[in-house]
Amino acid sequence: MRKYMKRALLTIFCLFALVACSKPSQTIQREYPYTIITTVGMVNDIVQHVVGDKAKTTAMMGAGVDPHLYKPTRDDVSAMMSADAIFYSGLMLEGKMVDTLIKVGRSKPVFAVTGIIDESFLLEPEEMAGHPDPHVWMDPSAWGKAAEAVGKSISEFDPSNAVLYQKNAADYAAKCQELHAYGKKVLATIPESSRVLISSHDAFNYFGRAFGLKVMGVQGMSTESEAGLQQINALVDFIVKNDVKAVFVESSVSPKNIEALVGGVNARGKELRIGGELYSDAMGEAGTYEGTYLGMIDHNITLVARALGGVAPEKGHSGKLSHVK
Repeated sequence: MRKYMKRALLTIFCLFALVACSKPSQTIQREYPYTIITTVGMVNDIVQHVVGDKAKTTAMMGAGVDPHLYKPTRDDVSAMMSADAIFYSGLMLEGKMVDTLIKVGRSKPVFAVTGIIDESFLLEPEEMAGHPDPHVWMDPSAWGKAAEAVGKSISEFDPSNAVLYQKNAADYAAKCQELHAYGKKVLATIPESSRVLISSHDAFNYFGRAFGLKVMGVQGMSTESEAGLQQINALVDFIVKNDVKAVFVESSVSPKNIEALVGGVNARGKELRIGGELYSDAMGEAGTYEGTYLGMIDHNITLVARALGGVAPEKGHSGKLSHVK
């Protein structure tokens, strides 16, 4: 209950932040580049594209960092207090940062990029009743909507460059739609009986809905949840019964539960392999194609297609992938 109350309070706080920053921005003379702090890489990627050279953006969480468990450091808080604006994903993805975001929002504009996404689009797993699944970036079409939210928010914050921001946001959204079309095409080549994606935790529900895959996670929606022996045994039974050939680890989650799953299936006389590492709650290394949002999702689409028996180019939609075998 306390968790849901915090979510409600944070939603209210975001509305106040939007109102607080939109009107004064009409009279403030910006100095460029201004500074923006973001939480996760996927958010930072959108903001970078939208603001261009008008602002300098910095993400608090880098490659391999789990946002469900991340607690802001003293340096993080200092950076947020010194920034001109803060962007975060929302829907309680950054659950342990709520108090800090509320505190910073008393004096700074703070924006949730998922705020514009229609509630009817959001998934709500049975075990998390009242709490939408925050992993919306797994559907590129939805992340295109998040780009629109960033364009709108930045335009209110710095209206003198609104035309540029909204053009950049539209360009980013168009690229997301192109990637979405690629995903539909290559994931449709997976044989019907093999269209099952099993990974470390429930981060791929939007991905599965977008591309027609059954998605299962060893852990729940948040990596704070623990995978019990009963849950692992149930998945072992499912994999053996349905002759699943591959499962996936995630870059920001310990592989121990997937390894236990593989061991359990192999002990039953069936062959199960790890099909590769997916990017779920964090992007790849900075400076790489996989270290961008489009590269992250391109990697996931291409890897899943190839690992589950589908057909996809080794270098992905862009021809830039380096980690898919």
